[in-house]
Amino acid sequence: MSSNELMIEVKDLTKSYGPIRALDGVSFEVRRGEVLGFLGPNGAGKTTTMKILTCFIAPTEGQVIVGGMDIYKNPLEIRRNVGYLPENAPLYPDMLVTEYLDFVGVIRGMSRADRKAAADRVIEQCGLDEVVYQEIRTLSKGYRQRAGLAQAMFHNPQILILDEPTSGLDPNQIAEIRGLIKGIGKEHTVILSTHHLAEVQATAGRVVIINKGKRVADGTPRELERQRGGALYEVVLRRPADGTDEIPAVFERIDGVDAVEKVEGADDELVFAVTGHADKDVRSDIFGAVVDKGWVLLGLVRRQVDLEEIFRSLTVAETGKGVE
Repeated sequence: MSSNELMIEVKDLTKSYGPIRALDGVSFEVRRGEVLGFLGPNGAGKTTTMKILTCFIAPTEGQVIVGGMDIYKNPLEIRRNVGYLPENAPLYPDMLVTEYLDFVGVIRGMSRADRKAAADRVIEQCGLDEVVYQEIRTLSKGYRQRAGLAQAMFHNPQILILDEPTSGLDPNQIAEIRGLIKGIGKEHTVILSTHHLAEVQATAGRVVIINKGKRVADGTPRELERQRGGALYEVVLRRPADGTDEIPAVFERIDGVDAVEKVEGADDELVFAVTGHADKDVRSDIFGAVVDKGWVLLGLVRRQVDLEEIFRSLTVAETGKGVE
């Protein structure tokens, strides 16, 4: 099959809960072999989207095709062919890990031989060798997440949907799970839903950002930085005896400068955050303007706007609203 094959198609997806619109016309696509980071703040509608893709809930409006099947016409077949790890992994604490995995195979209608082969595969893939004969209740949070991943992968689905897979883990456990996801992404199509930017940067090749139920960005991290990013300049001046009020206007008149903001500095310093175009370096123009005015330049640093700043700019929202 082609690596360019569409595995998930979402068109104008809308979901309302009474007067609350959790999703509002969201559209995106995921191709075979992609790891898509589905990114948004808490309450943006990420979990609602995941539940619709896995046929746990129905949308209010819109079209969703998963693995070539319509969620309205083939919900059971989609569930059979998708692996899903919800934020709270569906584990049975009284079971041994090996019992739990066998149980997952039983409820999926797999034969004994197929269950044994699948268990061997996911135990190795998810690094569960050391804990297969432990009760799940005795496992660390990291190993419980591994067991949750194992159940999602047990039937070797082409599509994996992971909702906040590193929630509540410590830094070492997070690094382990991220490594697992990157390895899984080499053989599966993966949607990784999270509000942690580092999660996406470490694992995903493409990003969809939603906010307040709407898609606000779609592309690779590099594409988003190129399309929506810019340059930031920190300009530090020795505080002049007079004329400080004119400084922002002087910088704003420079071609390629979009905005100027005064930042707190020391008593004898003035600090300005200057935002400019990504494709134009205005450091020499800033320097020239400072010299022309007879000001003393103490510092001038340029850096590119990164994905974290793009995410923050796209997802500034009121707190306490929305449906996750």
